[in-house]
Amino acid sequence: MQKQLKNTIEILENEGTILYPTDTVWGLGCDATNTDAVKKIYQLKQRDDSKALICLVSDIDMLKKYLKSTPTSALDIISTSTKPTTIIYDSPIGFAENLIASDNTIAIRIPNNEFCKTLIEKFGKPIVSTSANISGEPTPKSFKEISAAILKDVDYVVNLQSEKTTVKPSTIIKINSDGLVTVIRE
Repeated sequence: MQKQLKNTIEILENEGTILYPTDTVWGLGCDATNTDAVKKIYQLKQRDDSKALICLVSDIDMLKKYLKSTPTSALDIISTSTKPTTIIYDSPIGFAENLIASDNTIAIRIPNNEFCKTLIEKFGKPIVSTSANISGEPTPKSFKEISAAILKDVDYVVNLQSEKTTVKPSTIIKINSDGLVTVIRE
């Protein structure tokens, strides 16, 4: 795994795109603070850049670094959630501009996957995480179902095809600055 981490970080540091296992599905990723790298993800997915992407952070400390404020309700949800949960936050800071939604929000998850957490910790910045499919196509249920177009166009494929994912997208919750919690996707 150390070689995969080193290779992946090198790609991320050079505005590259990666295909990697997450705690939910196989994902496409890049440096979430780099506008050019994020643009490549939208191109890979053939997706309009007005549709938001999810970001992954390693822990609560990193989460707090990239938000103007962290609602207490978010910390409660993170500490009690038993399944992958993405939270949409107001007023992100430090992310690529083309990653922030038009309403000044961003979707962030702390993954429960050893490779992801270690990768993000060693990289030192959030990474994008979006399903490894062309926009509008079904989410691949395994590495074998990832389209040839994605495999061909991504800059680096993490060689952990045996890594298990849950094959289910995360729950998505939105927390407004006033503390109002709304479930977007269960």
